[in-house]
Amino acid sequence: MHAGPDQQDGSPGWVLHDPAANRFFLLGWASFEMLSRWGARDAGRLMKAVNTQTTLTLDMHDIHHLVQFLRENQLLQTESSEELWRLHQHRHRGYLSWLLSHYLFFRIPLVRPDALLARLLPWINWVFRPGFWWLMALITLSGLFMVSQQWDAFTHTFSSYGGWMAAVGIAVALSVAKVVHELGHAFTARHFGCRVPAMGIAFLVMVPVLYTDTNDAWKLPSRRQRLLIGGAGMMAELTLASCATLLWCFLPDSPFRAGIFLLASTTWLATLAINASPFMRFDGYFLLSDLLQMPNLHARSFALARWHLRRVLLGLDDPEPEHFSASRRRGLLIFAWLTWLYRLVIFTSIAFLVYHLFFKTLGIILLMVELGWFVVRPFVNELQVWWRRRHDLRWGFRTWRTLFFLTVIVLFLAVPWQRGVSVPAVMDAAQSQAIYVPEDALVGQVNVHDGDWVQQGQVLAVLTSDSLDYQIAQAKVIAANLAWQVAQQPFSKGLDEQGAALEKLALAAQQQIESLLRQQARLTLTAPFAGRIADASDTLKPGTVVVQGERLMQVLGKEGMRGEGWVDEDTVTTLRPGDAAFFVPDSGETSAIRCKVGQVDRLNQTTLDQPLLASVYGGGIPVQIINERLVPINTIFRVRLDACETRLSPEREMAGKVVLQSEHRSFLQRAWRWLVVSLGREAGL
Repeated sequence: MHAGPDQQDGSPGWVLHDPAANRFFLLGWASFEMLSRWGARDAGRLMKAVNTQTTLTLDMHDIHHLVQFLRENQLLQTESSEELWRLHQHRHRGYLSWLLSHYLFFRIPLVRPDALLARLLPWINWVFRPGFWWLMALITLSGLFMVSQQWDAFTHTFSSYGGWMAAVGIAVALSVAKVVHELGHAFTARHFGCRVPAMGIAFLVMVPVLYTDTNDAWKLPSRRQRLLIGGAGMMAELTLASCATLLWCFLPDSPFRAGIFLLASTTWLATLAINASPFMRFDGYFLLSDLLQMPNLHARSFALARWHLRRVLLGLDDPEPEHFSASRRRGLLIFAWLTWLYRLVIFTSIAFLVYHLFFKTLGIILLMVELGWFVVRPFVNELQVWWRRRHDLRWGFRTWRTLFFLTVIVLFLAVPWQRGVSVPAVMDAAQSQAIYVPEDALVGQVNVHDGDWVQQGQVLAVLTSDSLDYQIAQAKVIAANLAWQVAQQPFSKGLDEQGAALEKLALAAQQQIESLLRQQARLTLTAPFAGRIADASDTLKPGTVVVQGERLMQVLGKEGMRGEGWVDEDTVTTLRPGDAAFFVPDSGETSAIRCKVGQVDRLNQTTLDQPLLASVYGGGIPVQIINERLVPINTIFRVRLDACETRLSPEREMAGKVVLQSEHRSFLQRAWRWLVVSLGREAGL
């Protein structure tokens, strides 16, 4: 045992070191006095010795509590076969728990650096003197000032390098930063007389990170020294970043300068973002624990939060796990809930990361195990405690309030009250046809403009083509010549010898003329149906050259609209032709349009033919561009909207949302179907 930090009530504290496992336990005054007289070997004599030799007043409950603590942490010498069997069973049950908890994070010690650190420490003791930190402050200010003079070059340093040079620069910079970080912990711990038994590599979701074992710092009674050891890694990286910032200003443009830029700008920010967080057991957690003088901060705040939760929801009047001031209690409760929320996000993210790292079948298994162990299990454990204590519940304001809100939540989730589902859609005129240029031509005559009403068959514009006119004239000359030759066959031996072949050539020439004339007739653009002109092209002017396939105008029917929506695989099964639908345009240029569900496609769309709705163009359907095609990221199905209410047809396609009145389904039904469909799809079933 070693002298430790004083307790919050001012009583002395002690640290119990388990050298076999290199673990440390903080003991209070009573526990220390009992362990100091452990040689009594009898609970009664031990209690009497403590009560007579100190000002403490203990009872058997205190001794049993200490024994239970020592037994749970395997600090007692085991003599009976029952105890050995209990330890064996505990270890056997713990293998699966250990595997589930540690396959995502495990350590591999590589070196035992304590002796080397002791030899090197005299050479770097100057780092722990105030003069060094005044020098670092000067270097930092100088570097920041010089970088501000060439800020544009600084921010664009790394963009000049790509490929393997960028990869090497990142790898070297990260390696240097992390080695300096861990050496900061190690040398600071050795400076204050602590052993550093191991340094090595830890794997976090199979990503290697360095670690340093500085558990010996718990021996130190000085909170300042423990804080310096905990923060030494981040301080070392900040020192490295300051030097790198100043060095960058004097280096020529090169990959090495890009690596220095990473040390000056990126690595220390990533370190602060991860290590400074107190919600996981990184540097920030231990710094906060020492700052608040609260070892086991997570466990103690969690116990307080569970006590408060049971008190608020169930009305249980249990004694507070520990007595804290009102402000400290409030802070610990907020900290506990923030930690739970943070871990929920982190563990869920890790679960899906693990899923994507492995092949589908194993990924799904690991995803379910990860979510079950780290996310679902804590909820189940707490609910089990509630169930075991159901006989302690008493009906009162808190329990009735909890029952009321629980009932509201269950009804909200389980009752199929929600019917409408909103999906991306596009609405157009019921009759709509674009007029395109049939072939390269010259605009000769324009008879309509935007907004003009036309009748079916009305001439909209006339195009001319000198090339086509020349081909027609040439074909007529050839046909006339062949016709003359056919007529002269009876009078010319040479022509007569060609026989029927000459007649076939003449017929083919006549057919060529007819084909060219039909092609020329297509240059006269007519209205396919009665309606109005919309979206006329600026090139639709006499004398303008237009090319084949160019869009000249749109002809819209007088009345009526039609549309298309795209739904996911969960919604498509709930739709039936004839269901009501309401289209709401994004532009707000018209009120909601009432339609009915028409044809519902049962085959998913592999490409999206409506760019208006593509996410890459600001639409609501997530897509990616593959081989110049819009490929949906998720499974979507087309739903046609028919029998829309009679209105003036829109001049152009309108993107928006359509609310489909499908069959009633509760949130729980939707969630269950989504889960089943997702698992089946990902498993390839």
